[in-house]
Amino acid sequence: MPVASSSSSHLEPVMPTTSLSSPPIVLTIAGSDSGGGAGIQADIKTISATGSYACSAITAVTSQNTLGVSAIFPIPIEHIHSQLDAIFSDLNVAAVKIGMLADSQIIHAVADKLRQYQPTFVVLDPVMVATSGDVLLRDEAINHLKQRLFPLATVITPNLPEAAVLTGEPLPENESELSQLVSALQQLPCQAVLLKGGHFTQSSHSNDWLITKQQVHCFSADRIQTNNTHGTGCTLSSAITSYLAQGQPLEQAIDSAKHYISQAIFYADQLHVGQGHGPVHHFYVTQSGDLSPILSILGKREN
Repeated sequence: MPVASSSSSHLEPVMPTTSLSSPPIVLTIAGSDSGGGAGIQADIKTISATGSYACSAITAVTSQNTLGVSAIFPIPIEHIHSQLDAIFSDLNVAAVKIGMLADSQIIHAVADKLRQYQPTFVVLDPVMVATSGDVLLRDEAINHLKQRLFPLATVITPNLPEAAVLTGEPLPENESELSQLVSALQQLPCQAVLLKGGHFTQSSHSNDWLITKQQVHCFSADRIQTNNTHGTGCTLSSAITSYLAQGQPLEQAIDSAKHYISQAIFYADQLHVGQGHGPVHHFYVTQSGDLSPILSILGKREN
């Protein structure tokens, strides 16, 4: 498969068309992580750190920490409707990120509201497979996700196990086995797929592939060895959404988000949160001196 590529290792700070006085509004629709490392909490931290204004609609409340998830309570459908109506009727939402949707009813509720309000950008992170490998959505819900929400998405961001579930293809063990999975992903009813390759742990690089009907583009970064990677998928998809809201084209938004998540992982060991898989460092700029997020907020303010 012909693949174009780029690396975020030396990415220059991006200058979007935003200013401190009017950051674009980004809505995250996802579950709550009581441990603060993933879900709504990670989304809000990411959107804020990358220069946008975060608002949220919660789909489920989880009892969760760095050691795992002990309980999930789906939010009643009528309250999901009321949250989304409250947001869209008042706030000028520039882009929407979608994370955990616990069942078919919630999928239909979110799809109905997106069709009603028609946001310009939708980034869908199909949270379907737990770190343990357990499938979190039933087959019926996965089919509804593909039928109702995929056609509304600007990009979906599955990891390798999720992509295998979505396509019915075997899980590839290395990059040389990707071609069949990529071809199957190109048949999904969505504009684009960002396939996350973080599960290829033997590679010295962490590669993600933007897959459209016409081409495949690889985004590469050095792999960082750390135990603190909780919430990386939520963080990457939220950063992409934030940069799309700021006016960046999709490839550039992914490039910027790849740089942000790489830095957040690099500085994750400065945090000491919990006894298991800790979170990434969403606000690494406060300790690292990396001014990219601040410059991103400032944008073209001087022009």
